[in-house]
Amino acid sequence: MDVDRILSDYADYLKIDLRLSLNTVEAYTRGCTDFLGFINRKEGAALADISAREIISYLNEKRVSINSEDGRVTGLSQRTISRILSSLRSFFSFLILEKIRVDNPAKTVDMPKLNKKLPEVMSIEEVDRFLSEIDIEKPSGLRDRALFELIYSCGLRVSEAVTLSFGGLFLEEGLLRVRGKGDKDRFIPLGDEVKYWLNLYLSEGRPRLVKKTDNSGRIFLNYRGQPLTRKGMWKRFHAIAVKIGVEAKIHTLRHSFATHMLQGGADLRSVQELLGHTDISTTQIYTHLSRDDLKENHLRFHPRG
Repeated sequence: MDVDRILSDYADYLKIDLRLSLNTVEAYTRGCTDFLGFINRKEGAALADISAREIISYLNEKRVSINSEDGRVTGLSQRTISRILSSLRSFFSFLILEKIRVDNPAKTVDMPKLNKKLPEVMSIEEVDRFLSEIDIEKPSGLRDRALFELIYSCGLRVSEAVTLSFGGLFLEEGLLRVRGKGDKDRFIPLGDEVKYWLNLYLSEGRPRLVKKTDNSGRIFLNYRGQPLTRKGMWKRFHAIAVKIGVEAKIHTLRHSFATHMLQGGADLRSVQELLGHTDISTTQIYTHLSRDDLKENHLRFHPRG
């Protein structure tokens, strides 16, 4: 049985049939490839004969790993183990569709219990300090100001911001069309602040970054005139965050957007639509942050707090 062909067909199934994002497709395919490598090394079982026992053995190996050089014990987090198991469940479901198997052994393996971790959030004051710290005298500074303002003002994912093209930007109408997970489009309103910085960047910053040939259609470019990458975005964000003494990631701006919206009185359903969450339970985690804020204010300001 040609395992490489099956993995290639599985990747196509994830992309075309399930319409998963490129990052998810790569992660799932990588996880399954690693698992099949483990099977080949340790077990030697055929695809049709793999049982829950082999899956558990593989996951246990991933949980605890001993470094051959210094003997240190390391391992993957429960969250990462959970992602791997999700990829295996998906893979065996695909094998059933292909009539290679009649059952899904990964579904009989319990998911690791995860402690719900509340997302990190910047305060409104920290967001303002972060954005004000950007040097807008340079074209790259105008780009960064518009880029990070856009992520915060619209609650974008990093991938959504970095791939944004002119075809999705409607400045006069005050709208942004974003292609999110599963290739689903959503429209997000643009406020006056982000419209101001986008206009300034597009009129004064981007023309100084663009080279003779500009065929990408991407809005945000690097100093070579090529589309800005996720890595490039991360480096710029990290440098600014260090300058103002804030420990945060780019995604923190998206978390902050959702939290500040709810704290300002927005309803959960609206925030869900703006974030592009399929399931409202994903959005509900931000209500815990709001409750913590209410609790703190009660303790600080109520005479019986």
